[in-house]
Amino acid sequence: LGGMAKGSGMIAPHLATLLAFITSDIKIEKGCLKTCLQRAVDKSFDMITVDGDTSTNDMVAVLANGAAGNDEVVSGTPGEALFQEALNHVCIELAKMIVKDGEGATKFLEIRIKGAASQEDARKAAMAVANSNLVKTAFFGEDPNWGRIICALGIMYRRWDRAA
Repeated sequence: LGGMAKGSGMIAPHLATLLAFITSDIKIEKGCLKTCLQRAVDKSFDMITVDGDTSTNDMVAVLANGAAGNDEVVSGTPGEALFQEALNHVCIELAKMIVKDGEGATKFLEIRIKGAASQEDARKAAMAVANSNLVKTAFFGEDPNWGRIICALGIMYRRWDRAA
């Protein structure tokens, strides 16, 4: 697997001005490749933010030419699991590089949510903290303020509560 990506600003939500191209010589069934890419993007490019702004130009493409000579990888096989792990790794590393290279970026933060009721709740909580201007200000000033993080989570919780 190899990959390259471009992006600098407007990196949220869902890729924004990001362009990424991943190539492989694996022989893999088309539907399996599509599913693997979607899973990898969900864990990587769809979880990054720089400025919280969005645009209309975004894409992640994966190309597989089958030149490796392996038996075709299909869904539900050990080959799919192995390819998925490798694709996840490439996408996560490229996504981190995009954030580190973001317009005006001076810090790189990785947010980990533990104990959430679901993966979706964890995703929402992480993005609430990551997109909070108060949290960004605190880290930019090198004064990580737990109150601002808790505030970002509290605002997110109130939005959920109203929606229920």
